[in-house]
Amino acid sequence: MTLLARLDRLPLSRPHYVLLLIGGLGYTFDGMDSAVVAFLLPSAQEAWGLSNGQLGLIGSATPFGFLFGATAAGLLGDRIGRKKVMMYALAFYAVFSVVAAFAPNYEVFLGARVLAGAGAGAESAIIAPFLSEFVPARRRGWFIGALAGFFSFGFVLAALIGRFVVPTLDDGWRVAQLITAVPIVMLLWWRRSLPESPRFLLQQGRHEEAEAVVANLERRVERATGQTLPPVPPASEAPVKQTPKVNLLSALRFLWSPAMAKRTAVIWLIWFVITFSYYGFFSWIPTLLVQRGITVTKSFEFSIIIYLAQIPGYFSAAWLTERLDRKNTIAIYLAGSAVSAFWLSQMDTPATITLAGAVLSFFLNGTYAGVYSYTPEVFPTWIRATGTGLSSAFGRLGSILAPTIIGLSAASLGFAGVFGLTTAVLAAGVICVLVFGLSTAGRSLEDLTERDLPAPNKEMTR
Repeated sequence: MTLLARLDRLPLSRPHYVLLLIGGLGYTFDGMDSAVVAFLLPSAQEAWGLSNGQLGLIGSATPFGFLFGATAAGLLGDRIGRKKVMMYALAFYAVFSVVAAFAPNYEVFLGARVLAGAGAGAESAIIAPFLSEFVPARRRGWFIGALAGFFSFGFVLAALIGRFVVPTLDDGWRVAQLITAVPIVMLLWWRRSLPESPRFLLQQGRHEEAEAVVANLERRVERATGQTLPPVPPASEAPVKQTPKVNLLSALRFLWSPAMAKRTAVIWLIWFVITFSYYGFFSWIPTLLVQRGITVTKSFEFSIIIYLAQIPGYFSAAWLTERLDRKNTIAIYLAGSAVSAFWLSQMDTPATITLAGAVLSFFLNGTYAGVYSYTPEVFPTWIRATGTGLSSAFGRLGSILAPTIIGLSAASLGFAGVFGLTTAVLAAGVICVLVFGLSTAGRSLEDLTERDLPAPNKEMTR
């Protein structure tokens, strides 16, 4: 079997960057939709006379839907294909964003936001494992980290929409949701030409289709570079074996089997730590500081600076993943998050709070770049999408629990206690990834999984 060796020896070139752009734009719109909700809440409250509790439910709708969407996307991606799930998720998200824009009442709006979140969660969970299966091992960490970096552009665009669209147009909050949906509908045309993952096709026994995908990519790379392709290295991979269809119970049984339990525990913990910390900090920092008489966090300037800081955070971490390995990059950025969180807790002027908040945003989002690169690499091809989806979904529990836990901690522990608690969570993540994490840089997906792990047996997958 030389197909995967042929795929991995290709130099990164225009065909790969087109995939990066298409997948990255999907993440941009996912990020935009997630972030824009905060700017819609005042208008929704005014339109329907909502209580703070009802507003809280709207704020939780997207991460709640995201959890179920990520889980479903993983399972379906390993059963029917990565490309189909990307397409369906994209359409599902766009439809319910439009429904939310025209919602006649609170109940319809809340339901549409949950379902739009499910579509965004499904798309978010499937893009990284899908594209990781096309990229040569030596550049995979940078590629997937840069892919995750497109989330940051969505957050910046959301801040601009919140500042210049929502307050200035009649029904601007409805127009904002249409803006987040329309570009995604356009992306459907782009994705019609996307190939299915050759690794998925091989796993399904569809060898001729996999051959056609790889041969077409080779032709496009050769045309783009204008050079003869590198020679195919000697084939050392074992023949790809067809594996059973995945369902939730069989997936959990395999992921928590003795062979996989350490990998699963590490990646699930990292996802929980970073998502808990991110949503814990940025959902409560404005409120906690306002209670101390500092209102800078409610300004547009603070929001745009925090969001802009994400961009170098993501892309610097993407660059480091190839040089320091994924697990070391994740540990460094988690540690940087902990230090900057402590720094923020000690600041008391608008300028220093904004600076510390930007540094915190830099490190927290840089951690996400490392996590998105690392996650698809630790799961075998036959369960890669499911493993990634379940990891992302588990992380979303952190986004759901964080506001409540931080709120209770603020009441009992005070301002410093909130930062102490979250810093302890970040420190636990650092220790876990350094001690138990897997080194993945420069290794093929098959070397990391199919060779190192046993094939699923009937007991695991029945």
